[in-house]
Amino acid sequence: MARFGARPVLPMTAPGLGPDEPGRAAAALEHVAAELDRRAERAGSDGSDILAATAMIARDPGLADRVADLARTQPAAWAVDSAVGEYRALLAGGHLAERTTDLDDIRDRAVAWLLDQPVPGPPSPGHPYVLVATDLAPADTALLDPAQVLAIVTERGGPTSHTAILAKALGIPAVVGCAGSFVDGQVVQVDGDAGVVRTDPVPVTARTLLDVGPGRTADGHRIELLANIGGPDPVHGVEGVGLVRTEFLFLGRSRPPTVREQQAAYREVLAPLVGRKVVVRTLDAGSDKPIPYAATGSALGIRGFRIARARPDLLRDQLEALARAAADTGATPWVMAPMITTATEAAAFATAAREHGLTTAGAMIEVPAAALRAADIAAEVDFLSIGSNDLAQYTFAADRLLTDLADLLDPWQPALLDLVAHVATIPKPVSVCGEAAADPLLALVFAGLGIGALSMAPISLPAVRTALAAHTLPQCRELAAAVRRATTPAEARATARRLAEEAGQFRG
Repeated sequence: MARFGARPVLPMTAPGLGPDEPGRAAAALEHVAAELDRRAERAGSDGSDILAATAMIARDPGLADRVADLARTQPAAWAVDSAVGEYRALLAGGHLAERTTDLDDIRDRAVAWLLDQPVPGPPSPGHPYVLVATDLAPADTALLDPAQVLAIVTERGGPTSHTAILAKALGIPAVVGCAGSFVDGQVVQVDGDAGVVRTDPVPVTARTLLDVGPGRTADGHRIELLANIGGPDPVHGVEGVGLVRTEFLFLGRSRPPTVREQQAAYREVLAPLVGRKVVVRTLDAGSDKPIPYAATGSALGIRGFRIARARPDLLRDQLEALARAAADTGATPWVMAPMITTATEAAAFATAAREHGLTTAGAMIEVPAAALRAADIAAEVDFLSIGSNDLAQYTFAADRLLTDLADLLDPWQPALLDLVAHVATIPKPVSVCGEAAADPLLALVFAGLGIGALSMAPISLPAVRTALAAHTLPQCRELAAAVRRATTPAEARATARRLAEEAGQFRG
């Protein structure tokens, strides 16, 4: 185990003002933004999107103006520290609270550059290790080497934080929001599935995972196991892709991508997957993924499909580009819209998709209204996909970026499982895509509820495939029924684990 490197510290006494402190401060922020851009180019698609958004924060005109004002009366490093502190206070406690980690990282990098101090970063002990930190910024997490960083433990963060998302994409087990006390060099066991860190554990033997093949239960019932990707990521040995996030094309720029730019990107995504199922989600900006040219808002405002209210051209261009890429490659992609709330919205999206020659249109179920009226929405589209992260957020009125509310976002919450069970009764293809789909134990519950497809980070597929293969469909149904009788997430999880271990070979 090794701890994250120290952050830069301002000296107690500030030096005198130089000839151009505002210029130095502006140069520091641009240096940080450019470095984030470079890291985005090297990162995987999930990391690239997040780092591009962080670079936009570093280039925020409001932040730049405030830093320039302060730098007229204090040294540049102090001005950056003060200005970021003001922005941080505005975000703390709000729906963007978890972006304070990004602000801290921007501040630390800028201050280090201005004071000619080492930039904070992960340790390099010369051997594989478990990384322990108060928190990790996306710029640090996105480029971690899984061969060196065996697991991550952070004091802050929630299950849908950037640290957790990027760690999962890299295949690094992570436990976030862990307030334990650890010592450098201590041996720890990190169970990312259970969210548990054990100190000085007894040696354990890793289980063998089934790495390839379709998803099916022990008695042959098919459950599609699909991958989530955030762009033209290389994916091997998968049945298909259940979620292509398209935000990578829209973030980090001042104007939307052209149809031609999008066509080229979608062609790169579709070409290796011809003959396999590929589900493309239209633009899901807004909330913690703002884009300046679309007037996106908070989690309860303009985001997802709602962007088309003010900017119908963005949706129209995206569908046109996808249709052209499909024609170029011979692929037949499915397309779905995020944040569909009513049957009217579903019908409007399906009509738009079909007008562009995209014959299979779907809707994401991410708000309780959509889940409760899933039958009406399904009547207008060809398939449904449950976004478990957002559905939890809106069901429990708990912002997914707030660490203190992580317990309410637990995918084992009985109310959330009730909504999933209701949607699963719809006689059309229904999938779950989100962090919940990657839990091998919860996959058994979803199979028992009637979910036909699970989409997750590629690294999670083997463990889910193994769990399904060890249990029959009747066993999954029995397990799901017992779980739905639970009244707390802990009881639901414990019930599922006990029944799964009794019925099959589950050791997750």
